Amino acid sequence: MSPEGSEDTGDPEVADETAEAEPSLRAALEAILLVVDEPVAEVTLAQVLERPSREIAEALTALSAEYTAAGRGFDLREVAGGWRLYTRAECAALVERFVRDGQQTRLTQAALETLAVVAYRQPVSRARVAAVRGVNSDGVMRTLTARGLVEEAGTDPESQAMLYRTSSYFLERLGLRSLEELPALAPFLPDDVENLEEQPK
Repeated sequence: MSPEGSEDTGDPEVADETAEAEPSLRAALEAILLVVDEPVAEVTLAQVLERPSREIAEALTALSAEYTAAGRGFDLREVAGGWRLYTRAECAALVERFVRDGQQTRLTQAALETLAVVAYRQPVSRARVAAVRGVNSDGVMRTLTARGLVEEAGTDPESQAMLYRTSSYFLERLGLRSLEELPALAPFLPDDVENLEEQPK
């Protein structure tokens, strides 16, 4: 018998209590996903949780399916090379009503047009964007860059003009995994779009 007050660090009950204090993989993933402000990659989660990447991927997929099956108001999606929690589309109106503060945060028509040109023509220079739109777009490009939707992508080897492309934040905001998921433009364009684009206005 151990003397009163002595510690027995080899006690299996103590070891069991320590083991029980560790959260499950699903609980750990949920805790991290609740605090991230951008999609987090599977490899990052694997490093933090010290688990194999395959196990992380399987757990994330299972959680996503579980949330959908249960009809939760949030969804776990894989976008822009990582995973993040989002509110479901059918709850958008309610969420918008809750967070609306009376200020317009939507992009202007000019900004949307410029962003579309960059998305489908990237990497593209400001001059090329202006040629497509028929109007100077420098101010709009600065706005899109400031909002993190567009970023610099090096310089043109011939003209040395700065080139721009959409960012991973752009993919995140649109809920896309990659640019390949952008909808095709062909059905919405006139047959002589190339000629129209080059005509001076």
